[in-house]
Amino acid sequence: MTKPIICVNFKIHSNAFGEKAGELASIMSKVSKEFNVRIIAAVSAFDLSSITSNFEDLEVWSQHLDPIGVGSFTGALQPENAYYHGAKGTLLNHAEKNISLDEIKNTLDLIPEGMLTCVCAANVEQAKKIASLNPTMIAVEPPELIGGDISVTTADPDIIKNTVEAVKSVNPNVDVLTGAGIKNGADVEMAIKLGTVGVLLASGVTKAENPEAVLRELCSSVSN
Repeated sequence: MTKPIICVNFKIHSNAFGEKAGELASIMSKVSKEFNVRIIAAVSAFDLSSITSNFEDLEVWSQHLDPIGVGSFTGALQPENAYYHGAKGTLLNHAEKNISLDEIKNTLDLIPEGMLTCVCAANVEQAKKIASLNPTMIAVEPPELIGGDISVTTADPDIIKNTVEAVKSVNPNVDVLTGAGIKNGADVEMAIKLGTVGVLLASGVTKAENPEAVLRELCSSVSN
């Protein structure tokens, strides 16, 4: 059985960039060795090289990439460069960094072989369109629930189940993650029961008083 995924989006939260990003990555690396769970850190481009070089056993992703190749581009996040600096994957089209369907396709076309992709979708219809572009995963995240106190697994479990069914009908090779408001092990357990392979969360970990305790609780709920 594939390991359940817990992907933590560091965003630019005060406890998750610069030196604090290293501290959180250290906790994630430690916890990942103790549970049969795949833990992913999605970090800022500024922290990518530092985290990948200091925590080689932790799966690290870039928070975003741009649809550009090598050339005269200033200030862009180029996929090949991210891969060179150790990114094993990337998040695309997060609600806080929306891009068009064409931009998603163009970015996916430029992803180096071996690099994974997770494209966020706000609803079932968007997820179906994204599935046709063949990303590794799609994260279903209703924007109104992101960062809130109510998990999507409680507020709208049908959107999770319906997204899985819709995505698999278009492209059986694409996995689905559950995102938005994920806070505890019960949320992770329900996400798995509803057919997704894991969760995408941020503030539940990055803003926690004790991130290690939260991660342990998240992992223990689905670790065999």
